[in-house]
Amino acid sequence: MEMRNVTEADYVRVISVIEDWWGGRMMSDLLQRLFFIHFQETSFVIEEKGTIIGFLIGFPSQTFPKVGYIHFVGIHPKARKEGYARILYEAFFEKVRELGCEKIECITSPVNKGSVAFHKRMGFKIKDGTNNVNGLQIYQNYDGPGKDRVLFEKELS
Repeated sequence: MEMRNVTEADYVRVISVIEDWWGGRMMSDLLQRLFFIHFQETSFVIEEKGTIIGFLIGFPSQTFPKVGYIHFVGIHPKARKEGYARILYEAFFEKVRELGCEKIECITSPVNKGSVAFHKRMGFKIKDGTNNVNGLQIYQNYDGPGKDRVLFEKELS
């Protein structure tokens, strides 16, 4: 296993598998090439034998300089539950801490129960939303009509 910062060349490799990794859900519109160009210092990939098995795209907020934001994370379905997401998150935490961040924020879809559980295990708190659905705080229409999200935050120690 090798972890390194993303490069622009990783964009094509990631975008070619992303819908597959999400079971056919259309995700590529959320991950443009610009992230692989402008956020290399705070974004990472994990490779095994030259194949990307996980990636994290994140950056410090320009609006809130003490906040690091995780925009997108993906782990190959066959490599899930192997600890790769935790490795990527910890690398991101370390890097943005060096850059002066004190808090991390990110979002997920309410239907992604695995992601919600993972973030809770990583010490994230669910922020208050606009509605409570089946005991889960969600922010309705966060990313547009019908695109509800769960908002997370974590204080870095």
